[in-house]
Parts: sequence; structure tokens; C-alpha cells
Amino acid sequence: MPAIYAKAPGKIILFGEHAVVYAQPAIAIPVNKVYATTRVIPEVAGRKNQVHIKAPDIQLDVDLADLDEEHPFAVTIQQVLNAVNLDHLPSLTLLISSTIPIAAGMGSSAAIAIATIRALTDFLGKPLTAGEISSLAFEVEKIHHGTPSGIDNYVIAHQKPVFFTHGKPIEHLEIQQPTHWVIADTGEKTSTKDTVAAVRKLQALDPETYHPIFEQIGEIAFTARQALITGNIDLLGQLMGDNQRLLEQLTVSSPKLDKLISAALTAGAVGAKLSGGGRGGNMIALAPTQNTQSIESALLEAGATRVITTTLNKGET
Repeated sequence: MPAIYAKAPGKIILFGEHAVVYAQPAIAIPVNKVYATTRVIPEVAGRKNQVHIKAPDIQLDVDLADLDEEHPFAVTIQQVLNAVNLDHLPSLTLLISSTIPIAAGMGSSAAIAIATIRALTDFLGKPLTAGEISSLAFEVEKIHHGTPSGIDNYVIAHQKPVFFTHGKPIEHLEIQQPTHWVIADTGEKTSTKDTVAAVRKLQALDPETYHPIFEQIGEIAFTARQALITGNIDLLGQLMGDNQRLLEQLTVSSPKLDKLISAALTAGAVGAKLSGGGRGGNMIALAPTQNTQSIESALLEAGATRVITTTLNKGET
């Protein structure tokens, strides 16, 4: 039996971080220049029902039987078994790798789960729909993030730009004009689970201050939806600045994020903001085509450890 291979892209949130957890809308897009991959290699001569997991990026080389049942890989595999009505896997090795920066707000954990779910279900001859895969990955995301919004697993499983509000039907955005985005990594690793918990604590202590901030972020995302579809970069840039100022009030920016945002704007970006949980991780800049290279250079000179440029193309749905 041949090896089976599956991949899943990264993602970036354009608008709505943190507020999305409080039933406000958010906008996110897939980033196909980075991705997680899972290869399923059957072990014909191995011990019966032995599953081995190799994930060099996180220094993991272990038998499934030796993992705690709450480990994300153990939960991922159990979700697959439940979905396809099996009680065990045949002997195999899972070889997992990723070019998505870890703990940087680009959906690394969701992409790994989705690539693994897709590879295993294809290997078993029981492929699942994108929606089914997203639902399984959401259960794994709860381990990583505590109270995830569900946006990461959805965008990555469907590989489409979306307007997302928890508990409401997802809207796939039909892009009419392309936009160009430059993503820069601060190199500061952060836990989305921790930043979400910190913001939740602020909200609980002072809802009269923080609830209106979530509502304003939601209004920005709603306005940005049409601006993104039509490619209105001037309005998008203004909205990014407004969104960043509100995120600063939630205490989720950082000196390095602020420095990269300033560098991008000085180099010609029409807008820039943090993306994801904040307090490190990534920022994102909206780039006129002619300024893309100068923005990339400015971000690297300002200390970005990695820069990724991606285009949201016309007709991408």
C-alpha cells in the first residue's frame, strides 16, 4: 500500500482578532505559501496496530501508545477513529512537518491537525468533507487554545477567504479585485490561549470598558468585508489602523509589533496591524503593488525574523 500525503495551508486574520470570541465578525484568508504536511506510511512489517509519530519540527518521535490521551496528536487520531467508526488504526508511521511559523497567529496547530485528519481518512479510504474535517480539527484546537473561535480550522479546511461570526453561517468572500499582503514575524512566540485568557480576564473585570471595544472591532470587520471584496485599499488601510488602536486598548500589541507596524507604514503600506493573538507573533501590512518590495525590506531591517508576501486574487472564493 503506497504512502498517502496531505497538506493544509496557513491562515492570517485580517480583522476581528479577540472580538471574534465574543460573537463579533472576523475576516481571515488562507496563506498558501506556508503549509503543514502529513505523510501516512504503512508499516507492513511492524507490530500489530502500532502507530508511530514523527514530527521533527517539534522534536517529537514517539509511539502513539506512549502519548497522553489529551495530547493533540492523540486527540486528532481519536477524532478520526470516531468519525470513521474504527477502534484502532493499522500499523503506520505519521511523518508530520510544517513551514508555518509556530505560535505566530498563522494557524499552525489547526493546519497540522487538518493535514493529519485528511491524510488518515484518505489512507483509510474514508475521505471526509471540508466541513467534517473542520469540525474534527476544532476539537483539537480546544486543547491548544482553550476557547477557540473556530475561524482557524474553518479557513484552513476550506482554503477560502471568509467572513466569520461564531454561531452563524460562514460567508465565503468572492474577491473582485486583488489585494497584496505582507506578513512579518516578530520572532516572539506567544500562546493564543494565554492572550485570549488575558483579554477574557479584562472583560470580566470591566465589561463596561471592554465590551464596547469588541463591538467597535466587529463594526470594523463588517465594513472591511465589502472593502476587501472590491479592493478598496484606502478604506482597508484606514480600518486596519482603527483596528490596531483598539487592539492596543486590549493590551495585546507589543513594542516589537509596534515597531514593525511603523516600519511598514513608513515604507509605503496603506495599512498595518497585528494579526492573531498578539503580544508577539505576526503583523500584517496592506501593500500597493509598487511598494511590496520596499515594505518587505523595511520589515526585515526593523527586525522581522521572516517576511511572507501573499496575494488575495480576483475570483478566489
